[in-house]
Amino acid sequence: MTMRHVVTGAGSGIGLALAHRLADRGDDLVLVARSQGRADDLSGTFPRAQVLVADLADPGTLNGLGRLVDGGVDTLLHVAGVVELAPVERLRLADWEQQIAVNLTAPAVLCRELLPQLRASAGTVVFVNSSAGLSASADWSAYAASKFGLRAFADSLRAEEVDHGVRVSTVYPSRTATPMQEKVHEQEGRTYDSSRWISTDTVVDTIVHVIDLPGDATIPDVTVRPVVPRPGT
Repeated sequence: MTMRHVVTGAGSGIGLALAHRLADRGDDLVLVARSQGRADDLSGTFPRAQVLVADLADPGTLNGLGRLVDGGVDTLLHVAGVVELAPVERLRLADWEQQIAVNLTAPAVLCRELLPQLRASAGTVVFVNSSAGLSASADWSAYAASKFGLRAFADSLRAEEVDHGVRVSTVYPSRTATPMQEKVHEQEGRTYDSSRWISTDTVVDTIVHVIDLPGDATIPDVTVRPVVPRPGT
């Protein structure tokens, strides 16, 4: 049976790989793009998809989006995210607000918008979080705070929606070979070597496993970590 998935972050990284995987198996996609230009690009890549324009950095643009989706919704896949590293002493308010908006507030608003469809289908919500949502390191305060908050939101949503049959899962990938990870390495002043990190396909495998589970089971939380060879091996 064909499924319909709402996906954020389909323009690059894990989100792009996930959208390709779902489209290739014949599923229907509803993609959220931050601008009309971005929407045009996504429409060119995924010609069968419905593309809706809403800027996650401005969560108010998501109000009413649920009414625009063509048909039902089987899964809501929150993949989009932004990161700006800085020690607290140099943390810019704009960077803090953007990370909280994109990584936490926008997913909350989008969940609210699509709950009627998800309840009707006994659907699944997947939050692609981060290992930073489990443990915070120096210079990661804003990003980790947004991801810790997303973890709490997912836990609360899961408890609220269990009686409606909506399953809620959080995937915590550690460092993954994506453009975002390349940016993080640049901010950290480190050389980026994609071969040392998880591939996007591995994370997508995990997400697809979660959404394809039979209806009698759920995976509330799953962590995906790279196997980094020891030096000299």
